[in-house]
Amino acid sequence: MVKAGELSSVASPASSSIPVTLVREFEQDWLSASGSGSGSLPSLSHVPAELTPSCAVVICRAVAVVRGDSNVKGTVTFEQESETAPTTISWNITGHDPNAQRGFHIHQFGDNTNGCTSAGPHFNPFGKTHGAPTDEVRHVGDLGNITTDDQGNAVGSVQDQHIKLIGEHSVVGRTIVCHAGTDDLGKGGNEESLKTGNAGPRPACGVIGIAA
Repeated sequence: MVKAGELSSVASPASSSIPVTLVREFEQDWLSASGSGSGSLPSLSHVPAELTPSCAVVICRAVAVVRGDSNVKGTVTFEQESETAPTTISWNITGHDPNAQRGFHIHQFGDNTNGCTSAGPHFNPFGKTHGAPTDEVRHVGDLGNITTDDQGNAVGSVQDQHIKLIGEHSVVGRTIVCHAGTDDLGKGGNEESLKTGNAGPRPACGVIGIAA
């Protein structure tokens, strides 16, 4: 048995056990239900199954509302079932150039205070050069291009093994950017191609946040 006030120190993030915030909520609920501010708490092995880490208590779904200083706007959703599972990225973007391919990347910062330029460079925690989503050498944030129809709308989805919602390199809190140009996927033959894919300005973007 674990004494009140001790449970949070037993279950720390470093132990890959129950998240500290969840443990504290469980501790408070248990003591409230028992009608006492002291006493013993159940051991971690007896924490109800619905309170153990799962998609119900870790980040498995995220969303970004995309907008900017242009007509481009829409939503991008992210879903991941576990830390080792691929993430499904789905988008519904309107107001872009018709019949075009336009760069689509996750950038490092969730800072849009000066528009989309504040989001910084592509999210690249492993220090690689820019590439296509299917390339072995690529930024984590490299999602290639979205394809618009004759009305300038783009609807689609893709699964990506490098994009994570869960774990050390989560993209939650970073920015998804729709670019004004076509991403050359790092094949442009110049230095900028290996950084940005020459995808051009950033007419719209949105911070990736935890979804309900």
